[in-house]
Amino acid sequence: MSRLAVVFGGSRGIGGAVARLLAQRGCRVAVVSRNQEAARTAMGSLPGGGHVALGCDVSDQQEVQRSFEEIQKTCGDISYLVNAAGVNRDALLLRTRPEDMVSVLHTNLLGSMLTCRAALRSMLRTPGAAIVNIGSVVGLRGGAGQCVYSASKAGLQGFTLSLAREVASRDVRVNLLAPAPPPLAPPGFIRTDMTSGLTEAVAARSVPLGRFGEPEEVARAALFLLESPYVTGQVLVVDGGLRLAV
Repeated sequence: MSRLAVVFGGSRGIGGAVARLLAQRGCRVAVVSRNQEAARTAMGSLPGGGHVALGCDVSDQQEVQRSFEEIQKTCGDISYLVNAAGVNRDALLLRTRPEDMVSVLHTNLLGSMLTCRAALRSMLRTPGAAIVNIGSVVGLRGGAGQCVYSASKAGLQGFTLSLAREVASRDVRVNLLAPAPPPLAPPGFIRTDMTSGLTEAVAARSVPLGRFGEPEEVARAALFLLESPYVTGQVLVVDGGLRLAV
C-alpha cells in the first residue's frame, strides 16, 4: 500500500518539487495550498493516481483541522508531512508594519505548529512516519532586513528539535531543511517565484557553487530526511555553500 504524503505549500516552488518527487516515488500526495485552484492544477500534473488537492490557510486553526479531517476521511493515515508554506515581508525592522509581523509569524511558524499538531494523531499510528519542516539559512544566521522572517524560521528550528524529542519514542521523526534564503539576505537563492528578478551573475559572485539552486535539488534533500529511518532532530542546510562564503 502506498504511503500518504501531505505537502503544505505544495502547489509551487520547493513544495511543488517535493510533491512531484514523492509522487514519482509512488506516494499518494495531498497537495495543500492557500489557493485551492493552484493546488488542483499542481495535483493534476503529478504522476500516479489517488492524489487530492485542498485549499487551506495554515494560520487558521479551523481550516487546518478541517483539511486533516478531509484527508483522513478520503485517504487514511498520514506517513509524511512536509511544511513548505511560507511568506516573507522583508524590510528593516523600523519599517515593518505590525500586521506584517503577525502575517509572517502566523504563516511560517504558527502554521507549521498547527499542521504538525493536527497530523500527529494519525502519524502516531503509522510506522516510519516523518515530518520535514522547511526553514531557511537566514533562520540560522540572521539577515539584515529580515528580522521577522529570520525570527519565524529560527522559531521553526526550535520547534522542530523539540517536537523531535517528544515523538521519537513513538517512531515519528522530525527534521528541518534549511535552504538558501529569499531576497535581501546575501545571495545564494533557490530558484522560486521569490528570486525571479535576480540573475545568474548574482549567484556566481556570491555562492561557492556559482549558481542558483533548483527546487528539485532541495526536494531530494527533503526526500532523504523523509526516508532515512535513523535520522531525526537534524537541520540539513541546502545553500550551495553560502555559509562558507561569509
